[in-house]
Amino acid sequence: MQPFDPEALLYRPLMANLATLHKDGPRNSPVWFIWEDDVLWMLGEEGGGAVGRLQRDPRCAVEIVDFDNEAGILLHCGLRGEASVEPPSSARFRRLLRKYLGQEELWNRWFIENIAQIDDPTNRMIRLAPSSIFTNNASFFRTGPDFAWP
Repeated sequence: MQPFDPEALLYRPLMANLATLHKDGPRNSPVWFIWEDDVLWMLGEEGGGAVGRLQRDPRCAVEIVDFDNEAGILLHCGLRGEASVEPPSSARFRRLLRKYLGQEELWNRWFIENIAQIDDPTNRMIRLAPSSIFTNNASFFRTGPDFAWP
């Protein structure tokens, strides 16, 4: 495996998987995220499963993968640490949504009004200032290591 700069993935609109601990075993949640000032911010909500588990035990892992079989790309970034659950930030929430949905005038109004309610007081932000970050570039699975990305 070849390491790479994690920012190659952290600023892109990729899905992350948040792994948390539950009394019956690990749990995994797909999440949208934003990387700001060396902190990974993810959306959550009061009463949500991931938020509740992190409030009981803040240890977690986040995995972000860029896989493009046709192009022969396989990049993996892992972050580990203890997360905190923070009050909502409408400004950060909007920046996160812009990352995935583009400019606000393009947003699906139904989605914003019914699902991603920016000013909903039950919103929470999951904050992970990772204690460790690692990357693996396995893009040579098609070409061999001499031709691996980048």
